[in-house]
Amino acid sequence: MKNYKVLVTILVIFTMLMALAACSQETSENGTDNTVDTTSSNSSQNNSEEVKSEDLGPDPDEMLSQLLDQELTKSPTGEAAASYTTVELTDEEIQQVKDMKLTAAISMQYMGNDWSITQVNALKDQFAELGIEVIAVTDANFKPEKQTSDIESILAKDPDILVSIPVDTVANAPIYKKAAEAGIKVVFMNQAADGLTPGEDYVTVVSPADYGNGARAAYYIARELDKKGKVGIIYYDANFPTTEIRYEAAQKVFAQYPQIEIAETQGIQGPDFVGAAEEAASAMLLREPDLDAIWGIWDVPAEGIIQAVRNAGRSEDVIITTIDLGKNVAIDLANKNGMIKGIGAQTVYEAGITEANAAALGALGKDVAPLIAMDGLSVDRSNLLESWERVYNTDAPQEIIDLLKE
Repeated sequence: MKNYKVLVTILVIFTMLMALAACSQETSENGTDNTVDTTSSNSSQNNSEEVKSEDLGPDPDEMLSQLLDQELTKSPTGEAAASYTTVELTDEEIQQVKDMKLTAAISMQYMGNDWSITQVNALKDQFAELGIEVIAVTDANFKPEKQTSDIESILAKDPDILVSIPVDTVANAPIYKKAAEAGIKVVFMNQAADGLTPGEDYVTVVSPADYGNGARAAYYIARELDKKGKVGIIYYDANFPTTEIRYEAAQKVFAQYPQIEIAETQGIQGPDFVGAAEEAASAMLLREPDLDAIWGIWDVPAEGIIQAVRNAGRSEDVIITTIDLGKNVAIDLANKNGMIKGIGAQTVYEAGITEANAAALGALGKDVAPLIAMDGLSVDRSNLLESWERVYNTDAPQEIIDLLKE
């Protein structure tokens, strides 16, 4: 009997051990062991993070370094532009131009910004080097009808050359056609009037890097927001191709970043661009209280955007980028606590030199490419001084120099 009890006890213990072994095997097969599960989870999480990082879009700094303005600038029919370095005169050609004793007129769309003032200064400087007398400079203040009247007055002075940027490429086209028919060599800044033929009605268009600069301002936002956030866009609501190209570029850049949302776009008109942009940005900030950034069409409207953000008490958490290196936005960029974080800048002085050279070559009957592209510059606080010197052919104002020392 005693042996029987011992045998029963052994059988019970053996059965219990077998049951425990089966449970252990089932646990292993079901993958519920803590060590195995943690390793699998961590590996899956790391892979997910890698994919997520890739899905945020391209590296903004790499994209900024890859922008090639001559390739990005296209004619209305899609041809690539020639470089501004192709528009130069030999010593012999310069003397021939001087001997012709030519006269020139300049018709600007607007003289209320640093860009226009520098354009005119560069044109005057280069025309003087070529022995060409500037007999008129006009300011249409962004009014098509005034520009038509301005050019009518210019035609009465019978110049040999007209350098101009149309306020409205459609509305002002007839007056440019009239100038061409009078034998005047027309060189366009930025954009040609509609319906005119290069080589017949005008010499060339000297184009800034509008697409590249619009893209630059957008990539700076992507960089500052680490590719994630809500963005507002303030554009120029008019028939003005040079700004339309910038706006298109910004939209295409932001489309590369799945987690950047264009929350709102708002068009403005002039001539009070500061006030119009301030009003538009203020309304935008009210409707979108979690807005992270605003892209502004050029420096003067950007001044209004700065004021709106400041008035809303958002100067520490809303960033702004724009196109054109105007003095006021450059001062804000130089300030280490400023709202402007990046600018796509035109090489303005060089553009004026190029326009004057193209006009002189046209007067000599030389072939000039129908579209000439200038370089654009990616400007942030780190390269502001050198960029200013290239844009304006002069040293930066002392106020900017002092701010950069802080």
